[in-house]
Amino acid sequence: MDYRSHFRMLRDVASLINASSDLNTTLRDIIRAVCLHTEWSMGGIMSIDRKSGLAYVIARHDPNLLGDIYQNQWELKSSPTILALQRNEPVVINDAQTADEFPGYQQEAALRGYRTVAVLPMGCKDAQDRAVVLSVQSSKVIDVTESNLALLQTIVHMGAIAVEKAHRLAAENAFAARLQGTLSANAALMQQVLSNSSVASSAAMIGGILPNPVLAVDLTANLVVPGRSPKPGEIDDSAWEAMVRQTLSRQIIEMSRAVAQGRTAQTQDVLFRELKAPLILPTLIEPLFVDKEVVGALWIFPIKQDFSDLDHLLLDSAKFALSVQMMRHHIRFQNEAQTLSDLFQELVEKRWRTLDDVKLKAMRLGIDLEAASRLVVVGFRSEGEDFSETSLELHRSFARVAQQRSAQATVFSFDNLIVCHLPMKGENQTDAALSGFMRRLIEEARWIAGDIPYVVLSRTCRSPGDYSSAWHECRRLLHLARRFNRTGIISSRDFGPLPVLLSAADTREVFEFMNDAIGLMVRHDAEHGTAYVETLKSYLDNGCRSQQCADALGLHVTTLRYRLTRMTELFGLDIDSPERRFSLELAIRLHAILAQENSGANVPYAP
Repeated sequence: MDYRSHFRMLRDVASLINASSDLNTTLRDIIRAVCLHTEWSMGGIMSIDRKSGLAYVIARHDPNLLGDIYQNQWELKSSPTILALQRNEPVVINDAQTADEFPGYQQEAALRGYRTVAVLPMGCKDAQDRAVVLSVQSSKVIDVTESNLALLQTIVHMGAIAVEKAHRLAAENAFAARLQGTLSANAALMQQVLSNSSVASSAAMIGGILPNPVLAVDLTANLVVPGRSPKPGEIDDSAWEAMVRQTLSRQIIEMSRAVAQGRTAQTQDVLFRELKAPLILPTLIEPLFVDKEVVGALWIFPIKQDFSDLDHLLLDSAKFALSVQMMRHHIRFQNEAQTLSDLFQELVEKRWRTLDDVKLKAMRLGIDLEAASRLVVVGFRSEGEDFSETSLELHRSFARVAQQRSAQATVFSFDNLIVCHLPMKGENQTDAALSGFMRRLIEEARWIAGDIPYVVLSRTCRSPGDYSSAWHECRRLLHLARRFNRTGIISSRDFGPLPVLLSAADTREVFEFMNDAIGLMVRHDAEHGTAYVETLKSYLDNGCRSQQCADALGLHVTTLRYRLTRMTELFGLDIDSPERRFSLELAIRLHAILAQENSGANVPYAP
């Protein structure tokens, strides 16, 4: 035996394993090295597919170059490979041309001119999770000794190392690609949130990023945004969207509220009962919070059952993006509602400086005070602090219904009442059409508040001076409705003309949340020229990893750690819990958004 040749071969095989990154090339080079340095003249490596009952050649070396004569797949019943796998040991055929137990090999051995065959299991699997074996053939009958088999088994073991190395490299490349995709998706989501886009457009982006069909629920607007169908084989996307918007939205919102009250995600089989044929879908419902306040929910329909770590990272990013967007729209909604209420108060009290001034202010809000308009005023028997949250939800819901009727419609709150300002333009502006709109509001109120409200329609207003008298007439009518416990649509024909005023509540919870979270830090940075907010943002953005954060900020890691310790001493910084980290990150992002909207001026909570 030529030991030096064998050692050279092992050296060459080891070099090939170390040098190549392509699995098929490595396997071809390994089988070629075996044939060049041993008495084996040809060989191949095969994948074993037990389900199909076939063995497939994935690498081959044959110096005879016989062209189309090669057989690239074998029936396992006619191949010794299945025996090698079952026994987990080499199978040697002394002379394949005379071995009747393997007729397929016998025929090919005669065509290709080989005699002795050795088949060894490699103890590894290919990319399709199929077992792999090595087969070598000699052009003459040889005596296969224990030394020969030991050498082949060493080569097989090295080949298995090459296969596992290729699998690890492929997995690492796939993970790196997915990680890059995840980071890009996260950046795109944040850009979507900061670009003043709608919840619907963000939900559509999330639906394209996550592997599962999703459905977004904005509880700040009682809005359900369906994505692609959770059962594409039975329900197409357009049919699913119609089902959600027309039939299932109320059930979905009710279930989202119920899950949010539990404060944790729930996985359950949801029965959609309002359809002609009941539909059951396994669903993960993730509540969305901003500083412990429920803003919505994200429904995930698990066609793909197992979420990877990256899937969960994407899901967390999606939840954060939707939560921030819903809160941002909620803030804008409240600010716009307050501005509308202030304008209406000026109109009701007639305390404007000049008519041109109030008309210009109204025009900036999209209201033409000299165009024919009417007010729909809604009041409720339940009032006080316990009713405030429900009143806000009703306000948002009424705004959505009014916008569906007219893009120029506005809704605002004033004196514990909800007022819809409806321009009298286009068709369907008759009293009968407006009665249909008011019945829609009553239905929304019955669903949300569990009560039937008082609803009053004002006279037509054609100038700023008309609003005060129209309001007082509605208010007197609502007073009578409460006095006589009348609900539903109230008209002057029932009691006589009475005006009503809708309350406007300017809540400051969002600004208080940001002040509690980072207000001291913002003010300290402004007064002392420090960069604690920037440091905290970078630290959170880098997953609370000190070295990565220090690199991003251009600091030494010791300097960063000292700065974090100083922040803890000054501001009681606490980032140990995921909820606290979420609150800090949200406060920082909201602060940046508000600062940008105020052209760099101080935001209201940080004078």
